[in-house]
Amino acid sequence: MKLLMVGAGLSGAVIGRQLAEAGHEITVIDGRRHIGGNCHTERDGETGVMVHVYGPHIFHTDDAEVWDYVNRFATFLPYRNRVKTTARGQVFSLPINLHTINQFYGKTLRPDEARAFIEAQADRSIADPQSFEEQALRFVGPDLYEAFFKGYTEKQWGCSPAELPASILKRLPVRFNYDDNYFFHRFQGMPEEGYTAMIARILDHPAIDVHLETFFDADRAGRYDHVFYSGPLDGYFGYRLGRLGYRTLDFERFTYQGDYQGCAVMNYGDRDVPYTRITEHKHFSPWESHEGSVCYREYSRAAGEGDIPYYPIRLVEEKVLLAEYEALAAGTEGVSFVGRLGTYRYLDMDVTIREALDVARGFLGRG
Repeated sequence: MKLLMVGAGLSGAVIGRQLAEAGHEITVIDGRRHIGGNCHTERDGETGVMVHVYGPHIFHTDDAEVWDYVNRFATFLPYRNRVKTTARGQVFSLPINLHTINQFYGKTLRPDEARAFIEAQADRSIADPQSFEEQALRFVGPDLYEAFFKGYTEKQWGCSPAELPASILKRLPVRFNYDDNYFFHRFQGMPEEGYTAMIARILDHPAIDVHLETFFDADRAGRYDHVFYSGPLDGYFGYRLGRLGYRTLDFERFTYQGDYQGCAVMNYGDRDVPYTRITEHKHFSPWESHEGSVCYREYSRAAGEGDIPYYPIRLVEEKVLLAEYEALAAGTEGVSFVGRLGTYRYLDMDVTIREALDVARGFLGRG
């Protein structure tokens, strides 16, 4: 069969590779000048630093099959994401851990003492948190919420945390030990040569033909037996029902001779600091040594036409519109909507790969 992958990111590459190995003829198209989607990495010409062009991507998973899959195409080296945040004139570790708690309150609490102390700060009148704000107040109380969550969240999402669902905060744990590893998955690392090199190897198969700076149109779909579409769901239908809401990011690049901030990610929790964080990209490759440094200030705002969509908003209005687009997608024969944009969900890389493997197997199982 002749199959079309719309998008040369993880979804298109993994599905394409699986189906190419099964004997199908694969065409991959992407409107950008490079493969890899938002995972794209490239060497900075000035400093030699490996840069995550669309913001940091750290690989972490508990899925052994996915971990084995990416290691088939890249050498992954150990990396632990240790995030810091500047708030109220001090630097703290995230996620909130025993060090954060003791530093913030000027105490020397042991784990059990800290657990009891934070529970005393928490708003126990909130039995069933419905919003991000209620969830934070129930978990950590007003002081830690104001310092670490409120301002950052307002900047990131462009609205009050009282308007956001509680589910967003469930990704952010509180630890009553000194573990400052941001993720808790058993497999964590970075590809030694960057994500773009890894995805290039996934796409390196004689049955896969890649065309960059090539945009999808409905006429093209008719030339193929099936289309796997990883572009924006609403975009496939020409935004006929309206546009789904996204947040986008603006990046302010600057270089520095030496070590600018001593860590890969520094968040800024104070509302009066306009950016959400600064990333220093040489720290994402700790096995390399560079004199110069490449940093980016990140600013979050509502995505407009022509902007790169990063984070689906998924508030009430978007969910209603999403259901309508999902109904259109379900009635579209010969097309599978896949990936972050095609399903309008925030997906980590490992989940994207897992779903791509499952989609490919499901397609092969139909025949």
